[in-house]
Amino acid sequence: MPHFLFLTATNGNNLELAQSLSNFAEAEGASTEIIQLDELDLPLFSPNNKERLGSPEPAELLTSKLQAADGLILLAPEYNGSIPPIVTTAIAWMSVAGGDFRAAFNGKFAVVGTHSGGNGFKVLEAMRSQLSHLGMIVMPRTFNTSSQPQNPDSAKAIFKTLVDLTNR
Repeated sequence: MPHFLFLTATNGNNLELAQSLSNFAEAEGASTEIIQLDELDLPLFSPNNKERLGSPEPAELLTSKLQAADGLILLAPEYNGSIPPIVTTAIAWMSVAGGDFRAAFNGKFAVVGTHSGGNGFKVLEAMRSQLSHLGMIVMPRTFNTSSQPQNPDSAKAIFKTLVDLTNR
C-alpha cells in the first residue's frame, strides 16, 4: 500500500483541501499522513541558523517522513506571487537535514496544489520548479480550488494514477 505525505502551509483552506484530498487518496488504496507546517515552528533557514542550531528536530522529522513516503502532496496558498516563506523554510531545512537528504526527494512522486485568494498559478509553478530541481517527479496535474471546488472525478483520477505509479 503506497503512503502519501501531505504537507500543508496553512491551517485554513489548504488544510481543509488536504483533509478532503486525503480521503480520495485513501479511497484509491493509499495510506496518508497530514502535517501542518505551521505547527512545527521551524526556525527560518539561514546558514547562520544551520551553524548555530544544527538540524532542528522538526526538520529531521520532516526529512524522515518524506523518506518513508511514496509520494508528496504539497499544498500552499500563493504568497506575493510565489511560495509562502513557511514552505521555503521547510524545504530548505529538509534539503540539509540528515545524512542523505536526496533519499527524501530523488525519484519520489509529488503533486502540488493550492487554495489561494488569487488564481494560484504562480505558486503551483514555483513549487513544481523547486521540487523538480530537488529530484522529484512532479505530476503534471495539480489541485487548485482557488476559484472553484475540487472536482471529485479529477481528484480520483490523480490519485489513481499516483497509486498505480507507486505500485510499479
